[in-house]
Amino acid sequence: MLNPQLATVPESCWHKLDRLLADIEPPTGLEPIRLSVGDPEHPVPEFMIDEVLKHQAEFRHYAPIFGTPALRDAVVNWLGRRYSLPGGMLESEYHVLPVAGLREAMFLIAVVVTPSEKNGERPAIAIPNPFYHSYLGAAIAFGAQPLLLPAVRENNFLPDFLSLDGATLSRLAAVYLCTPSNPHGTVADLAYLTGLIRLAREFDFVLLVDECYADIYVDAPPPGVLQACAALGGDTRNVLAFHSLSKRSNVPGLRSGFVAGDPELLKAFRALRDYGGVAVPLPVQAASAALWNDDEHARVSRELYAPKFDLAGRIFGNRCGFYRPDGGMFLWLEVGDCVAAARRLWGDAAIRVMPGRYMSHDAGDGSYPGAGYIRVALVPDLQTTREALERMSQVL
Repeated sequence: MLNPQLATVPESCWHKLDRLLADIEPPTGLEPIRLSVGDPEHPVPEFMIDEVLKHQAEFRHYAPIFGTPALRDAVVNWLGRRYSLPGGMLESEYHVLPVAGLREAMFLIAVVVTPSEKNGERPAIAIPNPFYHSYLGAAIAFGAQPLLLPAVRENNFLPDFLSLDGATLSRLAAVYLCTPSNPHGTVADLAYLTGLIRLAREFDFVLLVDECYADIYVDAPPPGVLQACAALGGDTRNVLAFHSLSKRSNVPGLRSGFVAGDPELLKAFRALRDYGGVAVPLPVQAASAALWNDDEHARVSRELYAPKFDLAGRIFGNRCGFYRPDGGMFLWLEVGDCVAAARRLWGDAAIRVMPGRYMSHDAGDGSYPGAGYIRVALVPDLQTTREALERMSQVL
């Protein structure tokens, strides 16, 4: 018999998009360009391939869920460099856990942080709206009430968690946050992050911060939640940061990331993953350590995005609500009926984009905060991006 909670998990945005476009054939003579998925097409670092080959014999062995010391040390060193953390704030044995990509981790962590009840009530998990689909699926699958807070232009696409009343905060089990945000590209500043950490500790919920776009930014590097912990004295209680090599190093197929923060939560997460998690293979762990130890390839890749955003600015100007995001790889364009726009772009221009409605949920009044937008991933090379944006401009 099917778990009734799983029966209520909404269909993912990818399945919805496949169904939406299934009956449409893109025009013959136009090469289809897929801008619906954030899988970067920048070059894969060659030294990573060399590292996998050097360790290929280790595919014969089961890998430790906990990760190798070399990988955990590389992660701690990168976090220290990237966020100027004080020495000794993080220890690789306690504050870091490698994971097989972030989708698994951001879904399964809900098992750890969701109690059967919180202060005598059904626990709630707060989620930005729009959101990455794993957040909502996790909340529903593991018995929490999803509490969706609008992330819209009026609040700079950052949900106002501080506006929640005491009764709601007292039953919060966790808060999901993405910064730079997907799909908007908004960056949460240190004041926002430290305020959330204080709130999490006051009401004893867990702050789950998805920072997978942390190394893709326009000007200043976005602050991180562990940096905010450092500003508050270095304690990581009630805080977990999630990072991945998929965007930073252009290797989404590597399925390699990590979770860092509260050692008690990580201890519980490790125990859970010992039963049902996927270990990162040893050659991949070796390659991952090499990638975290190298910042130059991330800088080179980051600088490939700037010309694409410049190009989008020239093509769209003040149309479609265009703005240049502070971080990430997406355009968030206002198009009115996003579902109709996505069908039109695929049918008339062979361009595949993600309707914002599919990345959001009913706000309680029948409205969907993402419904007027499309998400456009600027992941191809500059020439392909130019071709795609010019076709989009003509259709829209």
